[in-house]
Amino acid sequence: MAPDQMFKRWVHIALAVFALSFAYFLAADLWMPVSTQSRVLHPVVNISSKVSGQVSSVLVENNQQVKAGQVLFSLDKRPYEIAVDKAKLAVESASQTNLQLDASIAAAEAQALASKADVDELKLEVERVESLIKSNTVSRQLYDQTKANYRAALAQVEAAQADVVKYRAQRGKDGNDNLLLRQAENTLQNAQLQLNYADVRSQVTGRVTNLQLQPGNYAQAGSSVAAVVVEKGDIVADFREKSLSHVQIGDLASIVFDAYPGHVFDGQVSAIDAGVKDGQISADGSLANPENSDRWVRDAQYMRTHITLLEAPDLLKSLPSGARATVQLHPVGGLASWLGSVQAHVISIIHYIY
Repeated sequence: MAPDQMFKRWVHIALAVFALSFAYFLAADLWMPVSTQSRVLHPVVNISSKVSGQVSSVLVENNQQVKAGQVLFSLDKRPYEIAVDKAKLAVESASQTNLQLDASIAAAEAQALASKADVDELKLEVERVESLIKSNTVSRQLYDQTKANYRAALAQVEAAQADVVKYRAQRGKDGNDNLLLRQAENTLQNAQLQLNYADVRSQVTGRVTNLQLQPGNYAQAGSSVAAVVVEKGDIVADFREKSLSHVQIGDLASIVFDAYPGHVFDGQVSAIDAGVKDGQISADGSLANPENSDRWVRDAQYMRTHITLLEAPDLLKSLPSGARATVQLHPVGGLASWLGSVQAHVISIIHYIY
């Protein structure tokens, strides 16, 4: 075969290989999409104290496994213990004040009864003097004096009754419904709560990370000093919009983790995000801001999908948040699904190299 014929044949072969590869790429992008933009994400809970204070002890180390409710570090409790003692004294003072008011109420009621007895006695005296003055047996001055004493006794009864009402208003209700006692007990409960907050606990089970705290540091309430990476993980994969045109919730997937080359794990599409940040519209009163571009070829938009691991449920716990992965979807069965599986295994083997 002549050299020019040989060259022509190789050109035809190259063109045929290119055409087949291009057709395979187009078909694979639709019927067996793959994403190398995949990660393992774990929820991260920031750790901060609810009260301010100087750190007295740190009970965990960086990257240590912790359980929900476990104490991570403690603040100096002395100011909060003093506040609790002060609140307890306030409760005792409220109880003592109520006892004093009870005694004042009893004294005012007794005074009212005594004054009422005096009124009854003086009323009879006034009636007797009135009968005697008609016969000129007693002087007018004695009658006026008796009448004045009667009015004074009535005033004393009203004053005593007013004192009873005043002391009862100050005393309030009995038992747990007493306002003064409730205020003191609420102050005590708040002080005890602040004291409990001096022990900072983990709200979730996970692994402590980025712990930047030493005894003697001052912890400001609400300021993060560490984070806990939750054990439960999520696999997210970003695909182009076109690649997801045939993908539905529940489709099977093959997952290859960079940390486990040569292994392909079975998964399933659990969710597809409703949108991306670029598509979010804020109701801030601003006018629309259309994109201005003179490019006729624009960048593809990627959408996020969530993949559930169907095997090795504890595997995600061992992988750090942000671990890389490759996700191969199988939106259709048959030959496309088989080729996708082969493609995933090839990728897993390539991970031995890079």
